Amino acid sequence: MNKKVLVLYYTQSGQLTEIINSFTVPFKQGGISLEIVRVKTQPDFEFPWTSERFFDAMPESVLGIPLPLQPFEIKETRYDLVIVAYQPWYLSPSIPATSIMMDAQVKNVLKNSPVITLIAARNMWLNAQEKMKQLLKLNGARLVANIVLVDRHRNLPSAISILHWMLSGKRDSYLGFFPKPGISDKDIENAKGFGQTACNYLLKGNWDGLQQTLVGQKALEVNSDLLFIEERAGRLFTIWAKLVTKGKNRAAWLRLFKYYLFIALFLVAPLVLTINFLFFRPFLLRSIKQKKQYYLGLS
Repeated sequence: MNKKVLVLYYTQSGQLTEIINSFTVPFKQGGISLEIVRVKTQPDFEFPWTSERFFDAMPESVLGIPLPLQPFEIKETRYDLVIVAYQPWYLSPSIPATSIMMDAQVKNVLKNSPVITLIAARNMWLNAQEKMKQLLKLNGARLVANIVLVDRHRNLPSAISILHWMLSGKRDSYLGFFPKPGISDKDIENAKGFGQTACNYLLKGNWDGLQQTLVGQKALEVNSDLLFIEERAGRLFTIWAKLVTKGKNRAAWLRLFKYYLFIALFLVAPLVLTINFLFFRPFLLRSIKQKKQYYLGLS
């Protein structure tokens, strides 16, 4: 019987479309019935962003508050595999990603279905995937694999590059000095290999060992420095999100958050990472290894 695969995703810049097109090449070549659904919110998020809109998306992203979706159609009631492709916003699934997971017809399709999550991130994705796991669990889905594509440049140059792209719409080297933002063309092309692995397991009808195989192929990796940052920043973002939503002057609270974010990113984080590297990490190697193994898995 012909295998049926559904891909659900949202994109602003179009980068996730490129990733999906590459990842699904082996499925198309293997004669698998492939349905790709690009979902939009109502109202949709414009691209490029304005600075105000970018920071205004923080509270609802962190707190998992959905938006209505523009009408879309899912043709089948059951699939052999559902691929949920998404991007993190503020260390959480983006508002559109959360909205997709809370849609009634998506919930019906996800129930008892195997799911692969395909993440396109600047570099931090651990907290977002933890929240996505919970959404999948609530929908009765079975997570069988997670694949993560990231911007491989260092954290601070990457942050400046991505802000340039998001606020200008230009995916070029900012000032001719900073790296090109986003996931590299080479990594997007290499997603075909991860797609081939997933396709092979789909055709076998057995998902056991898929995640371990993908980890061996470096379909996802955990950076020790970013792990350290995410463990702390995720909790702080939740505090800020609650302050903004409960405060009387949302705009004022968001301005404060913007200043906090820039100070934390460009001043505090480098200092804290240096202190951690020199004085704490040597004594926490076993704990770090265990945490990495957890995030590379599906539990």
